[in-house]
Amino acid sequence: MAKASSTGVRPTIRMVAELAGVSTATVSYVLSGRRGDGGPGVSDPTAEKVKAAAERLGYRPNQAARAIRTGRTNTVILSLTMLSDPWSLSVIEAVQKAAVPLGVTPMILGDADWVKVLGTHNADAVFVDAVRPDQREALRKLAEHGTTLVVFDEEVQADGFDVIRSIAGPGCRMAVEHLLHGHRRIACLTPATAAGTSGGTRYRAYSDALAAAKIQERDDYVGLFDGTSAGAYAAATRLLSLPDRPTAIYATTDYAAVSAINAAQRLGLAVGTDVDIIGVGNTVEGERMSPSLSTVGPVDFFDKLARLLLRRATGHPAPESPGVLDFPWHLFVRESAPHRSAATKLY
Repeated sequence: MAKASSTGVRPTIRMVAELAGVSTATVSYVLSGRRGDGGPGVSDPTAEKVKAAAERLGYRPNQAARAIRTGRTNTVILSLTMLSDPWSLSVIEAVQKAAVPLGVTPMILGDADWVKVLGTHNADAVFVDAVRPDQREALRKLAEHGTTLVVFDEEVQADGFDVIRSIAGPGCRMAVEHLLHGHRRIACLTPATAAGTSGGTRYRAYSDALAAAKIQERDDYVGLFDGTSAGAYAAATRLLSLPDRPTAIYATTDYAAVSAINAAQRLGLAVGTDVDIIGVGNTVEGERMSPSLSTVGPVDFFDKLARLLLRRATGHPAPESPGVLDFPWHLFVRESAPHRSAATKLY
């Protein structure tokens, strides 16, 4: 078979896999350069067969000259949609903590158009926190060309890369039901793009939980904002300034819940006494703040994400084949929305 230089066709990792008679995941492990052998479950003869197929096709990983020699760039890329979100900050903190002892440098990409950037920049592993439907094909192509990906998404299927699942719906329902134990005047603080009949999972959890409790949803109790912390603060202030203000707020993200706590305190309300506030995400900032934020989210998510990403980047300890990693959600009751007894209900 002719090399790419004589055919004008750039060889892909899938072409190498077909010629060697192995999976694309096996080719990725063998050619990654992160370990001396072929990776978990890959024999030396298979690894040699893959290398011979790559040489025959003229395939080279999409890396800079130094990376071609070593197989590593000693960097990981974190593509984060909203850098000011406590969730994103928790990802950065966990990855930095895990990366520094290994000599790996995290590079932060605060641009939702990660497809363009990853087409020209190399890293040992890449974490992507949001995938639009029109970007899904790009994931497959990047994986085919040897990019090591860890993707956070509820719908994308693993195809030569890792997918982290963290299904929000049931967890968000737990958050609203926790408030329903002590409240009937419950507001929802959510981005405008995630509300209404066509809204997202997190808003629907609020609407469905109220309906199940036979509580009429009020339009004036839905605080819509533009997706920024400042917008969430303004929307929470409006909610808490109503003549018959809500006694509890369900915020669809932790960063919105933090903004709601700040708004309540600015208005002279005691959070956890005059008004209960619960968020979504179980972020480090929410746990550390005062009052500590009640929230829902997966357990040990950020540390486990960091460990997986660094295992993919370094090859140590030897990672399993790429697949789907599910994180069940839990309720974390803290100071901002304590358990309510019959004597402390705020109807």
